[in-house]
Amino acid sequence: MDDWKESFSYTYSAAQQQEVEHIRSKYLPPQEDKMERLRRLHHGAGRKAKIWAIILGTVGALVLGTGMSLAMTELGALLGQLAMVVGIVVGLLGLVLVALAYPVYNHILRRERQRIAPEILRLTDELLK
Repeated sequence: MDDWKESFSYTYSAAQQQEVEHIRSKYLPPQEDKMERLRRLHHGAGRKAKIWAIILGTVGALVLGTGMSLAMTELGALLGQLAMVVGIVVGLLGLVLVALAYPVYNHILRRERQRIAPEILRLTDELLK
């Protein structure tokens, strides 16, 4: 009787095999192939630069708006000439911050690309062979 249990095997159709493999793949730990890693590294290089440029540009625009508000609204009129001068100075500071967003983006992007360049080159060499 035991020989019968050991010799019996199951066979599934192609559709069932595919479904079994699909279900099995959901429970396996994810494995990243070289091309996916290359794409992720390439796209990740600009992410940090974009985030810092957006933050700097947004803060600069808010500072610029604050300066304009001090210089041009009733609040500035209530505070007198000092508010006008402070508003102009704050507005110019905001303009400087907005103008620095793009050079900061380029600097961080260049630095990140230099940091990941060895890994990118190693992966491209392996993929091109």
